[in-house]
Amino acid sequence: MMWLQLVSSMALAGHLAMGAAPAEREKTKTAEPVDSIVLTLPGPAVPSPPASAAPAALPVTPPLPAVPAPRPSPKAIKPALSADFVKESSVFCQKQIGQWKQADARALFGAPLRQRPAYGEDKKTANGRIYAFSDPTGRYKELELDFDNSSGTLRTVFVYPPRMTWEECRRLWGTNVTSADARQGRTFYSYLNRRLDVLVDQKGKVISLGLY
Repeated sequence: MMWLQLVSSMALAGHLAMGAAPAEREKTKTAEPVDSIVLTLPGPAVPSPPASAAPAALPVTPPLPAVPAPRPSPKAIKPALSADFVKESSVFCQKQIGQWKQADARALFGAPLRQRPAYGEDKKTANGRIYAFSDPTGRYKELELDFDNSSGTLRTVFVYPPRMTWEECRRLWGTNVTSADARQGRTFYSYLNRRLDVLVDQKGKVISLGLY
């Protein structure tokens, strides 16, 4: 009888325990928070750079090759003018008579502005060639150099002053001259004591000086 009561008591306690379990489980479910789960995927770890590491240097750009300066053309290169030429270009050229060739004149003046034949006393036979150049000194409007056909050397120099009168020539070089009439009312004066000819117009203005 006592054993039957003990079994009954145990069965009742087990029934109560089973009946209370859902409520307790529900109480536990609502009372305790659900833990978060962090998953780590497989793979190599990326190391962090040390705090003291310097930033990587950029590649250095090589310097560009030096570009040579353009060389001036031969036409742009002019020899320095001598002091004697600057002082009086006509007298300087007169001193070159019998010495200069055409190449010498081109070396100083460059290419001629124009050229024309030079005739002898008969005014029909060409025995030379006259080349016109600009005067680098600006003293004369032009210089003309007459080269002999046979020898090829300079024989006469003609210069064209922008402003000069026969009276000025007389004051500079005197009056020891011979004169001859030229065309269009011009007068040709030839000095007897110097190698100089002067062509003057009818108003007394000097057209050209001839040095030989």
